[in-house]
Amino acid sequence: MSHATATHSADHYFVPEPSKYPIFGSIALLLFGSGAALWLNKVPAGKWMFFLGVAILVYMLFGWFGQVVRESEGGKYGHRVDKSFRWSMGWFIFSEVMFFAAFFGALFYARVLSVPWLSSGDNATLLWQGFTGAWPTAGPYAADPFTPMGAWGIPAINTLILLTSGATLTWAHYGLLKGNRGQLKLGLFVTVLLGAIFLSLQVYEYMHAYADLNLRLDSGIYGSTFFLLTGFHGMHVTVGAIMLTVMLFRASAGHFRPDSHFGFEAAAWYWHFVDVVWLMLFVVVYWL
Repeated sequence: MSHATATHSADHYFVPEPSKYPIFGSIALLLFGSGAALWLNKVPAGKWMFFLGVAILVYMLFGWFGQVVRESEGGKYGHRVDKSFRWSMGWFIFSEVMFFAAFFGALFYARVLSVPWLSSGDNATLLWQGFTGAWPTAGPYAADPFTPMGAWGIPAINTLILLTSGATLTWAHYGLLKGNRGQLKLGLFVTVLLGAIFLSLQVYEYMHAYADLNLRLDSGIYGSTFFLLTGFHGMHVTVGAIMLTVMLFRASAGHFRPDSHFGFEAAAWYWHFVDVVWLMLFVVVYWL
């Protein structure tokens, strides 16, 4: 192959053929969202619409991502496609940053602005007599007494687990860069295992909150923000663990090279983002 031909091949931007998967994804999300809304409002068909949407979404993910993997392993992607993937994943993670920023902002507004305002001046004397505004609080309305979740039990253990998982994932990446596939697969396996332990402990924490602390979703502003932030983070840990499990299967199938492994890098970026969010969440929600 001449130098000119090689340059053209490296610069060529692969254009995929028309795909059926976007319409399947649209139908899945429509059924998923409308089914969840109907289910919450006790409409019998809502539950089945929801699970049908989940099933179609899983089919779409397996089919579409499988096609991308086959195209990648077939050598159809060049430098420009790799660059577009990196930009796309970067913007996706930025959107996730904004997603969590909105919820951290809601917690800040309630804790620093709204709750003190409700307990001050005429509000305290005319509207909410006896409301002190001390955090944690259920808010001015009369909620059942609850005990806030402490920081130095399961939350501290989970923090150590996620920090360790970030280290094992980085170790796996170093193994990939060195061509040590055994280190790559072992590091990925340990990272996924740590993620599963994290989620198991979070489930136990929720059971403990409901059974022993009387901390529930209806425990006012503290309960709603606590479960909102920790629950969405747990959902993101679940997604990240699924992504890394796929990377483990791909690594076991011989995929990825030291000079071409963006699928692995994208999953690693996402996992490290989840780690950072948890550190912020541990400090703001549990510790302070």
